[in-house]
Amino acid sequence: MQIDWDVGIRMDDGTVLRADVFRPARAGRYPVLLSYGPYAKGLAFQDGYPSAWQKMVADHPDVPHGSSNLYQNWEVVDPEKWVPDGYVCVRVDSRGCGRSPGYVDHFSPRETRDFHDCIEWAGVQPWCNGKVGLSGVSYFGINQWQVAGLQPPHLAAMCIWEGAADWYRDMTHHGGILSTFWANWYDMQVKTVQYGLGERGPRSRANPALAVCGDETMSDAQLAANRCSFGDDILAHPLEDDYHRERSAQWDRITVPFLSAGNWGGQGLHLRGNTEAFMRAASSQKWLEMHGLEHWTHFYTDYGLAIQKRFFGHFLKGERTGWDEEPPVRLQVRHVDHFEERTEREWPIARTQWTKLHLAPEGTLGFAALTTSLPGEPQDRRLAVSAANPSTPFTLSFDAQGDGLTFLSEPLPEATEITGPLAAKLWASSSTTDADLFLVFRVFTADLREVTFAGAIDPHTPVAQGWLRASHRELDAQLSREGRPYHTHAREQKLTPGAPVELDIELWPTSIVVPAGCRIALTVRGRDYVYAEKTGLKLSNFKNELRGCGPFLHDDPRDRPAREFAGRTTLHFGPAHPAWLVLPVIPAP
Repeated sequence: MQIDWDVGIRMDDGTVLRADVFRPARAGRYPVLLSYGPYAKGLAFQDGYPSAWQKMVADHPDVPHGSSNLYQNWEVVDPEKWVPDGYVCVRVDSRGCGRSPGYVDHFSPRETRDFHDCIEWAGVQPWCNGKVGLSGVSYFGINQWQVAGLQPPHLAAMCIWEGAADWYRDMTHHGGILSTFWANWYDMQVKTVQYGLGERGPRSRANPALAVCGDETMSDAQLAANRCSFGDDILAHPLEDDYHRERSAQWDRITVPFLSAGNWGGQGLHLRGNTEAFMRAASSQKWLEMHGLEHWTHFYTDYGLAIQKRFFGHFLKGERTGWDEEPPVRLQVRHVDHFEERTEREWPIARTQWTKLHLAPEGTLGFAALTTSLPGEPQDRRLAVSAANPSTPFTLSFDAQGDGLTFLSEPLPEATEITGPLAAKLWASSSTTDADLFLVFRVFTADLREVTFAGAIDPHTPVAQGWLRASHRELDAQLSREGRPYHTHAREQKLTPGAPVELDIELWPTSIVVPAGCRIALTVRGRDYVYAEKTGLKLSNFKNELRGCGPFLHDDPRDRPAREFAGRTTLHFGPAHPAWLVLPVIPAP
């Protein structure tokens, strides 16, 4: 392997970004796998994210096997597993991070233009065959959706592994409620590798001659002047505006072939982006893969590596990998103790039996008998309706920032698969002028022990979650669909204290085969889900203890001031206030 360290790539404003290029020693023209991001190309995975690395290699020995692992880097490919197959791997430090100078402004139009220019630079190098593929997890996937909208000519294919796409709905404001993730992420994962730390920062394990964060050593004041106030910038934009739109995917402009790989446990960040991309992007050649386990794991396992190599081999090298016969959707269907692989032709699945479970005031969840569609009715409009809907008006109240109410079904008479997006309809009022609702779809054993899963980040993740700020209840009628209400987030509609309003709430997609005898439940809360108040679980790159939602919390008092969000929330039931949960039930074969 030939390694070109710290190659300069000049941007249109004169700034020179730095890249490491890993390429076959034999001269020739090869396809490129390129990544552009802020985590410092010289910082080894093992050094920057030790707890994640140690768990992954302990649980999945196929990950380190066959490599010296000297060039492992957070959430990008291991060149030792790609260069021998005839690929060039290019890692670019984004503007202001690692060894690239400049002002840090994540996901901004400036960054997206830089990414575009790096693609075009790579596409005309003497070692490139003219085809550039994009690869990577999380940040390295989010910005693929963005740069694809600029349609760089040399971009030939993308693999977005757990990459959110909507800066407002997926990332910063779940249902209109501010996520504190990004402010904490900025402190833990970006400021620690900002360009200008110089000798105060780490040195490269693979090339000790290079300081990971540049040769220039700046003062704290200089560093602060060279970066945006990321968390405060997000807080300053509570509605979807141009700030959010220019950092989000433009689905009608994404035409490049892509593989979108999502995680059932990715509640709070990436999951929604992967499924929305498959449904909405203009590309005629697109695939969806859905898996479980930790956020980064399957990108590196033999399972994930094989899928990526078949995809890129087809589009970047013209190899006969069988990808031209790959079904559009590949699912790792989740059971309580394992996954079963299945392919489908579409998402959501066409044979879905959309099933309404009515919420009853005594705290029960009515499970309807499944129906077939009426003659001439589209498959994705099928609904089964239960008789559990209450016939007399009734209300239930809870602390608006408390643990809320749980609606529990009877034991299921048979194993039931629930795979797809979910939605709830509630009628709610508040003692104040607003309310935040946190919805959790849960599974319990027959003896009422909750079934949780190893999520993308948190080891005790519930089956599905959704959120909505009541003042953000306005729907986009054009984009809303069964199982996926779509909110405009364009204006606030404050509540009149005590007056109920209708709320349609999106719960992010899921997959679970619920065993016979288990119960399903919907919890309506006033704060984030908590598996346990104390777990003692932490990862080296996150500030908070992992208590069920990982780092994806909604607890900034500036966004949820007590005068508006610390009262009482009331749910209303009755003929004028129907309340239900819509589930995507997949019939047994």
